[in-house]
Amino acid sequence: MRLPAMLCLTLLLATTAIADPWQEAERNGEEARDSFLACARFVDGWLQHADPISGLIPRNLSRDFYWNARDSAADNYPFMVLSAFYTNRPLYEGRMHDMLRTEQRLCNRVGQLPDDFLFSTQAFRTEKPDMGAIIFGASEYVKDGLLPLNELLGPSPWTDRMIGLLDGIWEHAEIDTEVGKLPSISHEVCGELMQGLSRAYWMTGNKKYRDWAYQIAAYFLEHHSPIEAEALRLDDHGCEVIGGLSEAYYIAAREDPERHARWKPEMHRILDRVLEVGRDENGLLYNKVDPRDGKILDEERTDNWGYNYNAFLVVAQLDDAPRFSEAVTFALKNLMVNKDYPWEGDIADGIADSLEGGLNLMNRLPEPAAAEWADHMGKRLLAKQRDTGVIAGWHGDGNFARTALMYALWKTQGMYLETWRNDLRLGAVSDGEGGVYVTITSEWPWEGKIRFDVPRHNEYFNMPDDYPRLNQFPEWFTVKAEDSFVLDGKPVSGGTLRDGIPVKTDSKTPLRLRITR
Repeated sequence: MRLPAMLCLTLLLATTAIADPWQEAERNGEEARDSFLACARFVDGWLQHADPISGLIPRNLSRDFYWNARDSAADNYPFMVLSAFYTNRPLYEGRMHDMLRTEQRLCNRVGQLPDDFLFSTQAFRTEKPDMGAIIFGASEYVKDGLLPLNELLGPSPWTDRMIGLLDGIWEHAEIDTEVGKLPSISHEVCGELMQGLSRAYWMTGNKKYRDWAYQIAAYFLEHHSPIEAEALRLDDHGCEVIGGLSEAYYIAAREDPERHARWKPEMHRILDRVLEVGRDENGLLYNKVDPRDGKILDEERTDNWGYNYNAFLVVAQLDDAPRFSEAVTFALKNLMVNKDYPWEGDIADGIADSLEGGLNLMNRLPEPAAAEWADHMGKRLLAKQRDTGVIAGWHGDGNFARTALMYALWKTQGMYLETWRNDLRLGAVSDGEGGVYVTITSEWPWEGKIRFDVPRHNEYFNMPDDYPRLNQFPEWFTVKAEDSFVLDGKPVSGGTLRDGIPVKTDSKTPLRLRITR
């Protein structure tokens, strides 16, 4: 569902003047290094506050000294895992895996579903389980934490955790509806479940996850449209339903033509109504509107604007509906107008969410203005970190690391160094024809490997297309095993690149690699 990689890269080269690609790659290396270093410092800063008995991290550093699924597990811990994967592999292999085993051993309360674990008592925070809260926490853990982990790492113990949570949630589908029993009817939880179930279906091939996603989608597209509700939240805690519907809709378009045709009018009506009443003159979206009369209920712009627009690109490409993709392009072209907008009061979490959404859309629709905006936002984001490594001291700090990592991987075109060191600077820039210019510098001699990204949507999730979706990490320069390349004038197979290219630096001159297809 994305534009062909060659077309995207050609568009980017045609619209972005790169006077010297080697210098551009070196600049990217500086920015990537700053971002990787910020992620490493974030992990170190938060681990210093871990509970000394359980080893789990608290929800907050000044209060709420407990681990919970909806915050600690969903928003913070997963991005400690990913940060450690790129910057501290022994920590990733050791303590990060240990924390996964610990949270399941201590926090699972209803089957595989977790509940809050209070550090002061080393027991559950409440006397009795609240199933509504438990289902919400598990759905948050799936969508905000485990989906991005699986998108970037592929099959792992966190995949098993995600699948177990989805199965556990559906065991408690006890709300009677027109489409059968559902575990929830809230826009947020249902949106999160449609996203998790859709990707679980692609990953496993098990049709029960597709059918559960269809069931939730039918509830909204056939009986309770989001634009018939008293309020449509386009911010966090509401925007999930639009993204979730687009994922179930994508499966239907691919596999069930009759269902796709039945849902198409309502899906288009929802998106058209958002454009009519939910966006400002620059294409940004409001936090909350009344979709029935068009009244704006919260005039603040949502930092989740990009999350919503993912759905517009999916439907535009499935149904040949250019008005939806044109709306996204319009927003990207106008981002610099609001480059200093105080997202959520100018907190790191708001900046991170806005930048994440923009990067994912830029991956599909290269726009020079959006790239300029992303660099500006990257600087705004990194400036929020304290010298302790902590950002604000609450669970939203993990979202800082998530987006800093996403920004770094844009600057490296998805490549990373093994083993990472904090003086290393790896940068890359597309040549517009499917190849890249790559530079590596260091302050001291170093020897290791450069690793390349793969088409994760296909190899990890078995997806036919890399359709735009929430909580993914964009793919930039990817290598298939059967591809053929030229590395510094010499033929090399995709399989060789995927094994990692041995490289070394002498700290005096940049190491330069030219890779073409």
